[in-house]
Amino acid sequence: MALTLTERQEFLAQPHIGALAVTAAPDRAPLNVPIWYQYTPGGELWLLTGAGSKKIRLLEAAGRFSIMAQVVTPSVRYVTAEGPILRVEPMTDAQHREMAARYLAPEQVGPYLEFAVSHGEQVAVFMRPEQWLSADMGSF
Repeated sequence: MALTLTERQEFLAQPHIGALAVTAAPDRAPLNVPIWYQYTPGGELWLLTGAGSKKIRLLEAAGRFSIMAQVVTPSVRYVTAEGPILRVEPMTDAQHREMAARYLAPEQVGPYLEFAVSHGEQVAVFMRPEQWLSADMGSF
């Protein structure tokens, strides 16, 4: 059974690990990698990635991407959102802290941020979901 728009947005707003998919090349399957993301129902979805990474090169070339989040307990449920990239901007310290706090325990945020400095310059990529796929297949 498909979820309503409100159910889709609320599900995507939860801190799931997303599966980012972006076109890689005409003769290649899409790049599909796990990624942390942030989303507020009705707003923009955003993610962080390296300023010189393969992901950002492909994202900028494609101009759009999709992200999928899923759970298998207490029921099998997933949401996929796809849309255009609205903007790419340098990551702020506040965005980095917000993303880390979304996925990590409070005592892990500081050490993670100290470690993450070694990853180099990061950018924030913003997208507004236009197309949705979803299902709640119940418990098995």
